[in-house]
Amino acid sequence: MAEAKYISNDKLTAWLDELAGKMRVLAPTRQGDAVVFAPYGPDHSLELAQEATAPPKSAVFPASEDLLRYDYRKNPENLGQVEVELLPTITPEPTLVFGSRPCGVRGFLIFDRVYDGATYKDPYYLARREATLFATVACEKAENACFCHSVGSAPGDATGSDVLLTPVAEGYVVEAVSERGTQLLDSALLDVAGDRAAAAQTLREQALQAMGEPQDFGPAQQKLLEIFDDMGFWEDVSAKCISCGACTYLCPTCYCFNITDENTGLTGRRVRSWDNCMSFQFTMEASGHNPRPTKAHRLKNRVGHKFSYYPALHEGIIACCGCGRCIKSCPVSVDIREIVTKAMAHQPPAAEEAAK
Repeated sequence: MAEAKYISNDKLTAWLDELAGKMRVLAPTRQGDAVVFAPYGPDHSLELAQEATAPPKSAVFPASEDLLRYDYRKNPENLGQVEVELLPTITPEPTLVFGSRPCGVRGFLIFDRVYDGATYKDPYYLARREATLFATVACEKAENACFCHSVGSAPGDATGSDVLLTPVAEGYVVEAVSERGTQLLDSALLDVAGDRAAAAQTLREQALQAMGEPQDFGPAQQKLLEIFDDMGFWEDVSAKCISCGACTYLCPTCYCFNITDENTGLTGRRVRSWDNCMSFQFTMEASGHNPRPTKAHRLKNRVGHKFSYYPALHEGIIACCGCGRCIKSCPVSVDIREIVTKAMAHQPPAAEEAAK
């Protein structure tokens, strides 16, 4: 990899201007009380001090996307004969996502095992994944809701990034993590980092140490299965949940979707949109039956998937990056850490009591 570089704060926007001349750049900016990723341009107000309200998930997995478009074409000599022409929709634009925290990008490692699996591969996801680079910013300190170190990560974890920026005095140390990331460092605006690289490493280590001892969520994989049918437990931990779905929409690792067809005369499209497992309609069947009829059932599935079902399928990897968005953005303060901790400590009722 290329040697570490340094860029001062006053040159940062000039560097982004350079990069934006080569590809689309998405960077965090403030919109009201939220910090969101938006296309970078001359009037862009860069916000790096605060973690983005939502992760950059939509850069690779859009909230809504056309899987295909189609036209019905009638044979003018036989109007009863109709042909369907499928129109291509996979046209990803080379993109750099700049300024995400490492946890926001690590979410794609969870996606990769699903959408780039050995058996099934999603061409829409893979096309955008290949076209997108990530330049992340290491966290100087963790927030109260952060627990990345408890799910195998760290405030300065570069896994999944192409470039890692670490804040140091009056600027950033910039380090390439991937071969593609090395190309982004080819700019006269960046200087050799020198001793600043060691200072950056020290900052990342101190940020991790300041988080304290990580919590061991490993036992949750089996424990959540043991209390699967203990609805008393799940009703208790879900009591204050209002099923708004904020946790799913803001989660870097949630990948559920719905597909709908929209027709307009002789043209139409097939649309994939994010879906929300905390919604009553998520598992509603056409018959009217719902296998997850209450929010307790739905929260059980959400927590179980992240800390039990997914790890069981994917070598023990927890489907959570510990960013804490589901905690700090929950309007009623549901804390997934608290739920998993209670689950691991919970003693199910006696078998005879459960059978009553």
